[in-house]
Amino acid sequence: MKELLKFLSNLKENNNREWFQENKERYQSVKLKHEDFVGKIISGVSSFDSNIPLLKPSECVFRIYRDVRFSKNKDPYKTAFGAVFSKGGRKSKYAGYYLHIEPGNSFVGGGIWRPESEALKSIRYEIYNFPEDFIKIIEDTEFADRFGKISGEKLKNPPKDFPADFKHIDILKYKSFTVGQSFTNEQILSKEFLMELMKTFQTMKPFIGFLNRGIEG
Repeated sequence: MKELLKFLSNLKENNNREWFQENKERYQSVKLKHEDFVGKIISGVSSFDSNIPLLKPSECVFRIYRDVRFSKNKDPYKTAFGAVFSKGGRKSKYAGYYLHIEPGNSFVGGGIWRPESEALKSIRYEIYNFPEDFIKIIEDTEFADRFGKISGEKLKNPPKDFPADFKHIDILKYKSFTVGQSFTNEQILSKEFLMELMKTFQTMKPFIGFLNRGIEG
């Protein structure tokens, strides 16, 4: 993990194709180490969440190459390694667990970010129909201590098809349903990181399960 953080720090300072090509072997080396770590995470998550199959690391890891076609930022490479663990892998429509490794900005997340309109509507209906179930999850002491509140953009007005006087209408205004916990470089490099990562994901499990319950109808 130390080599991975060092590589990403160097890449941030030299985000150009020339430097990347000169350091392609370094990239391939840290990429393999990252995928090995991701494989351990897949095994761990699958052991406590039966909805997560034994995926290949390549089905979970995001590419380092940026799509710059519609971006003002023309840097060709991402300066973080990311991986998502969900039913169907990173291209899945389902909520899942997320790992983001970036020097000084690493975090573990979970939930669903900007879901398609049909999935978002289904999640909102699940919360509307079973508010007590959802509130119990997000107000659980361990959950709240680790993640605080749900993060993400919200609508200014109540979403269409839902009554404005619904007790938890503010929750239904979310466009995404995600939570996260930050980790320092020191924590990432510690021997206990994988174990702490699993604890964090286990705390997320009821939240992710509820979201997927909504998506699956």
